[in-house]
Amino acid sequence: MTNVTVIGAGTMGNGIAHVFAMKGFQVSLVDISQDALDKAIATITKNLDRMLKKERITEEDKTSTLSNIQTYTDLAEGVSQAELVVEAATENIDLKLKIFQQIDGATPENVILASNTSSISLTRIAAATQRPEQVIGMHFMNPVPIMKLVEVIRGYSTSDQVTQTIMELSQKLGKVPVEVNDYPGFVSNRILIPMINEAIYTLFEGVAGVTEIDTVMKLGMAHPMGPLQLADFIGLDVCLAICNVLFEGFGNPKYAPCPLLVNMVTAGKKGVKSGEGFYSYTHGTKELVVSPAFQ
Repeated sequence: MTNVTVIGAGTMGNGIAHVFAMKGFQVSLVDISQDALDKAIATITKNLDRMLKKERITEEDKTSTLSNIQTYTDLAEGVSQAELVVEAATENIDLKLKIFQQIDGATPENVILASNTSSISLTRIAAATQRPEQVIGMHFMNPVPIMKLVEVIRGYSTSDQVTQTIMELSQKLGKVPVEVNDYPGFVSNRILIPMINEAIYTLFEGVAGVTEIDTVMKLGMAHPMGPLQLADFIGLDVCLAICNVLFEGFGNPKYAPCPLLVNMVTAGKKGVKSGEGFYSYTHGTKELVVSPAFQ
């Protein structure tokens, strides 16, 4: 396998494209927005420059990585040479189903179709195609070039051969693949998102403030980042979307999103991406500053 198409040029998509291209794969990066594609290439270049400065790669590595990536705004053209397609679009079920219907009709039946979804059912995604046995989850972690884990999710019909291929491919990328079955949130977010939601409830109920909650988890539980800061980093809209998937999937009230989380997302306070969440990110310093709403 040498040709990979990545659909979606956002944070996860450009990271996935970066990792494949660094390992010598020919990568087609697809997005409906040329501006998003330009920003993705700029981000990849910036990340490669950082690695170059730290002497983790050479100038030749940087040049070859960038030359391995081609960008497309036309999906059919972008998947025309693909042996593997990795979808990394927004965490929205309707959008993902539409994309998988399109790529199913535009690629040969032997092409593997993977999704970077962080919570949506792979079985449901696969049902939108004529090749459910060829559909699998490749849930990379953010930031993709640094984080080692790939959660490999088997849908109900995913074949053993496809699973083995993706496990081996993940290892070739320098990642550590972990095979899991297709249930809401898989493993990572079934455990992580309820913890984040509980931290938000702890703030909502006045048990402690933003800094205090994060400090307890960092110093008491050896977490590198507190749950509220991590929620900002992930995106509060993404956290809410995963909460809703868990709540709908299990029907258990313990997965219901905290009203504070719902209100913040409704108000456009999505964390780092919007400049404000539990912390403020518009102050021009690396020091964490609690959002005025929680001071």
